[in-house]
Amino acid sequence: MTVLRLEHIGIVVDDLAAATAFFVALGLELEGETSVEGDLVDRINGLEGVRADIVILRTPDGNGKVELAKYRSPSYEGDTGPAPANAPANAPGIRHILFVVDDIESSLADLRAHGGELVGELVNYENSYKLCYVRGPAGIIVELAEKIS
Repeated sequence: MTVLRLEHIGIVVDDLAAATAFFVALGLELEGETSVEGDLVDRINGLEGVRADIVILRTPDGNGKVELAKYRSPSYEGDTGPAPANAPANAPGIRHILFVVDDIESSLADLRAHGGELVGELVNYENSYKLCYVRGPAGIIVELAEKIS
């Protein structure tokens, strides 16, 4: 078996418009929007009565995609309730997605305008990259990286 490529990373959100605006502010491009439901969708998800709205965003180079999904049904009924939106960066599970940007300060300002908040600090990492974590809608953490020349 050989992996051919990573197609996309899927993120379930409660506010699809806010999450979409957050990633567009980062510089991702809207590839498409759709709604899904029906027997095949139920079978893929292992749930009954799935109705979801989907947005696909791609990086400007076309090599990376993010799928945002808002489930209208069924409602999530986890054993411990919904995952906390402010889970720390070391909590188990997918915690962040890294995007290389050309101007980290500008990217950070754009994300702040869409509700993004620094998790820690913007740092110069060993004179190779400027790095920071930014928390956005639904607790999504993106790491921004700008190569230092």
